[in-house]
Amino acid sequence: MIRWIPYAFVRIVLFFILGIYLGIDYGELIDPFYGRLIFLILGASYGIVVWCSWKKLFLPGYKLKVIAGIIGLSAIVIAGFLNVYSSKQFHKTEHLIHIQSPVEFSKLVITNLPEEKANSWKIESLIKAVKTEGEWRTCDSKIMLYVSKRDLTAAFRYGDVLLVKGQPQLVAGPANPEEFDYKRFVGFKNIYHQQFAKSGDVKQIGHEPPSWITYYALGCRQWADAALRQHIEGEREQGLASALVLGVTDGLDNDVLSAYKATGAMHVLAVSGLHVGILYGLLLLVLKPLAKLKFGPWVVAGVSIVVLWGYAFVTGLSPSVLRAVTMFSFVAIARPASYRTNMYNTVAASAFFILWYDPFLLMSVGFQLSYLAVLGIVYMQSGLYNLWEPTNRLLDEIWKVSCVSVAAQLATFSLGLLYFHQFPNYFLLSNLFVIPGSFIVLILGLLILVVGALQPIASALGFILGWIIKLLNYIIFALEDLPFSLIEDVYITPLQCALLLVLIATVLMLIHSRRFKWVITSFFIVSMLCLTQWWHFYKNVNVQKMIVYNVKGHFAIDFIQDGQSYFMGDTALQNDEAKIGFHITPHRTKAGVDKIITKRLAFRQELSGCALMVWKGKTFLQIHDPAFVLTPGIKVDFVIISNDAVKNLQALETYVQMDQLIVDSSNSVYSAEKLLEQAATTKARAYSVLHQGAFEFYL
Repeated sequence: MIRWIPYAFVRIVLFFILGIYLGIDYGELIDPFYGRLIFLILGASYGIVVWCSWKKLFLPGYKLKVIAGIIGLSAIVIAGFLNVYSSKQFHKTEHLIHIQSPVEFSKLVITNLPEEKANSWKIESLIKAVKTEGEWRTCDSKIMLYVSKRDLTAAFRYGDVLLVKGQPQLVAGPANPEEFDYKRFVGFKNIYHQQFAKSGDVKQIGHEPPSWITYYALGCRQWADAALRQHIEGEREQGLASALVLGVTDGLDNDVLSAYKATGAMHVLAVSGLHVGILYGLLLLVLKPLAKLKFGPWVVAGVSIVVLWGYAFVTGLSPSVLRAVTMFSFVAIARPASYRTNMYNTVAASAFFILWYDPFLLMSVGFQLSYLAVLGIVYMQSGLYNLWEPTNRLLDEIWKVSCVSVAAQLATFSLGLLYFHQFPNYFLLSNLFVIPGSFIVLILGLLILVVGALQPIASALGFILGWIIKLLNYIIFALEDLPFSLIEDVYITPLQCALLLVLIATVLMLIHSRRFKWVITSFFIVSMLCLTQWWHFYKNVNVQKMIVYNVKGHFAIDFIQDGQSYFMGDTALQNDEAKIGFHITPHRTKAGVDKIITKRLAFRQELSGCALMVWKGKTFLQIHDPAFVLTPGIKVDFVIISNDAVKNLQALETYVQMDQLIVDSSNSVYSAEKLLEQAATTKARAYSVLHQGAFEFYL
């Protein structure tokens, strides 16, 4: 217990996080009324035990302190649990989820900058009222609105009030195994509905920004983005400057994103802890003379907080920047009071404050990576740096950057595998360039904004900045082209991720304490990792299966065996890497597929308007053309219907005997529904991929 004394807030935030996790994944475990009652009882009990400890009643003081600690931490768990419940907006009676009658019109206000997609605008909005059964009623529900870009001359703005025709729909879950769960992702933003509208079904009827602070912050970001683009030449350079200085990533092309991702430099493209840390470090350097005054440290803290929040305002108050600025604000306040606190408590206090405001940020990848990286740097950087003391100044700076990179990478290693399924082998090399490079780009970018009215100076700075970005891009692309730059398609489960985190922590404790118990602990964790990996191989890799994916407007079928995938898909889909990467690749990664065969398959025989396949003793008939021709009396295990090729199921059954009918996602929703209705009156077992998600069959 003594060792925990200096880390009081670390204890608090860990148990608060436990309560949040229970509230997110087991929200129905405790009724809110009983949860509040338990919290009050625990709070009262804590007060009584602390009073008894102070008066030295009943038990020795140290035992009462232990009891008080257990009660207090239990209350914090319940507080985290209740905080999640109160943050879920669908509990409100005005939420759209409680309106059962059809919605004719919605009145909503735009709550974020519209995001431009290929064919539409993605608009995060808040529904204020809905018209249902001929009457308007109050509503308070977030929604993701998609408006077609056809005939839409200009994008809407933050704060625009829109009248939208049509019925919002609940956000659907993932349609394929291991596919990104968009429903869960937007659910953490309290968004449970979405609507796809034509431009003619949307009309602006007013302008009422929900927050004037956010309105002006977003306007400031747009001004800053335009200023950078005005003084920097080259579309790619403009996009990267906006990303590095303001966190605006809309102008980045896929090649740049892929290169930075493959080299472990992706973190510089989202303004977060690195950028705010650079700015804070520069402020400490500039304000160093003030720190020597009587109240100088507090003046430095106050100025730093004002400047950091001003920078957050310029970047549009984006969530990642707010998170980083909040963290460094606690650090700035803690510096003058350093004799009473430590960095771990400071970081924990900032996390507690952020999670109290929005508990769902716990599930944000950015939040998890940011705090693990900071903790890794705080714990490991100094120890790594002390392993070698370079005498050369340049080598010393390189060694400092390397130690920071290694510490952050070790701390976030397991999360990188869990979320991104890859590891950049040259992260150390890339960070030697991108960390100093991002420092220079950030400073020059902010200088351009400051002296923007002085055209010659701003243009000169923009010219220098453009060439620095060109050099940075050249280095990143060169590193990406090196052999073995990236380990890809690594699959680990959340449990394995947690075990890896604990393993890294225990190895660090072993190095720090040199005690044998950490050897035993490490061996046990490695054994658990081996066991979970064997189970994953047995359940998911060492299998033979057929899967029909749900990729709307396309047919896609994988026959998977021994790390190979025999893939059938229409030409348009085979040439669309983005759709394959989103809908199909995640499942292949889990199944251990490392070879894709798309050429003419030996077990597939083309017939008139259809194809017959025999694989692992099972027969498959795919009908893909309405003009198909079949000989009566065919018997197969599976019939797969594609491209609206079959209109009358009863007529098809006069030719084919089948055990299972599969309607794939290349069919229209209308056609799939008709086939399901017809199948209900026959003996055929029918499965619609569009309605029920991907179809899997294990052999």
